[in-house]
Amino acid sequence: MARRLMQTTDLRIALFSGNYNYTRDGANKSLNRLVGYLLSQGAAVRVYSPVVDSPAFAPTGDLVGTPSIQFPGRPDYQLPLGIGKVRADLDAFAPNLIHVSAPEILGHSALRYARKNALPVVASVHTRFDTYFRYYRMGLLDPVMTALLRRFYRRCDALLAPSESFAHVLREQRMHADISIWSRGVETDVFAPQRRSPDWRQSLGIGDDELVIGFVGRLVFEKGLDVFADVVNALTARNVPHRVLVIGKGPAEDWFRDHVPGAVFAGFQSGADLGRAVASLDVLLNPSVTETFGNVTLEAMASGVAVVGADATGTSSLVADGVSGRLIEPRDIAAYADAIEAYARHPQLRAEHGAAGAKIAANYTWDRINQTVADTYLRIINGRA
Repeated sequence: MARRLMQTTDLRIALFSGNYNYTRDGANKSLNRLVGYLLSQGAAVRVYSPVVDSPAFAPTGDLVGTPSIQFPGRPDYQLPLGIGKVRADLDAFAPNLIHVSAPEILGHSALRYARKNALPVVASVHTRFDTYFRYYRMGLLDPVMTALLRRFYRRCDALLAPSESFAHVLREQRMHADISIWSRGVETDVFAPQRRSPDWRQSLGIGDDELVIGFVGRLVFEKGLDVFADVVNALTARNVPHRVLVIGKGPAEDWFRDHVPGAVFAGFQSGADLGRAVASLDVLLNPSVTETFGNVTLEAMASGVAVVGADATGTSSLVADGVSGRLIEPRDIAAYADAIEAYARHPQLRAEHGAAGAKIAANYTWDRINQTVADTYLRIINGRA
């Protein structure tokens, strides 16, 4: 008798995340959306992650707290430890696949559990950890990190990468042979050109006729804050009229304020407020090279905002250079400034690129994207059987 292939409703997924909801970022927003979609399709999901007393948002699905300590030097983050006390809960849940979302202690512990119990493992790669050390003047450790990541990911059955450009990097680094694309979606009812608000800009002291260059995201050095500041200062030296609007918070905020004098800091925004803030930009400057997808880039595109970004993983898979924005050599300050100056001098070009970006972003729907993850789970489980 032929064996019945497993269906989505048969899935029992144990998801391990170092940060599922205690702070908000693009990675955990995507994980929460994935869990919501899987539950809506009849799958069973249980999430294991550190918890705090006042998380940034309510978790989607069943969340079981795992042991953790405060991350050294980063009080806003928890350092997850092993599965420890949640092992009994994990045994009772009886997953048929383990999903790990980060190669930290918790991820390694989950991987050992999976191997001991002959369970398949899928790892999603959300961040370019191999680039982080250079932002803290320890770039010589990049090859060491790459080797450690390779050892971790090769022990998994498959990887999920958020963009083809990042998957290409993972293949070049020999991380794994089986890499599927788990892209990201965008809420076009939240991020749309019509969300632009001249009144909101004026409430911040910004006129609607002023060119607003935006930074959106957590204020941490690995987001390319130094490059952003250098580009803004280059524009000032060229006498290009502009205003800088910073949307987000983070531990490097004081440094950023000092190095981008005159910038308007709107703080953390979410939901409809974030949609309004992004649509009220004229240009998004995203010089980060640590992105694996670039949620902020996609949200700006959906909002009809021209993007000037680093020609690096994530952004290069979204922005069509010269069509929906500009892709720039990551640390070429003059080239960034040239691109933004062209938008300042030619508003029609800026509008054309923004409209093209909105058209591209309309293709990114969450349900279609999250189904690719379920299909990967099923392919791995059925292939093993």
